[in-house]
Amino acid sequence: MGRLGVTEILVILAVVLLLFGGKKIPELMKGLGSGIKEFKNAAKDDQPADKKADETKE
Repeated sequence: MGRLGVTEILVILAVVLLLFGGKKIPELMKGLGSGIKEFKNAAKDDQPADKKADETKE
């Protein structure tokens, strides 16, 4: 198993386009982006209390 090349990426994109259609892909990417944003916010809020106190002093 090696790295993905250009051909493999194009094949994967073509399959995704066939499965979901052109109109559905922007909705999927929007949902993915908001999910990643929520995950980052949750990870940031989950910092230890002493580290948060250090950040507020700066």
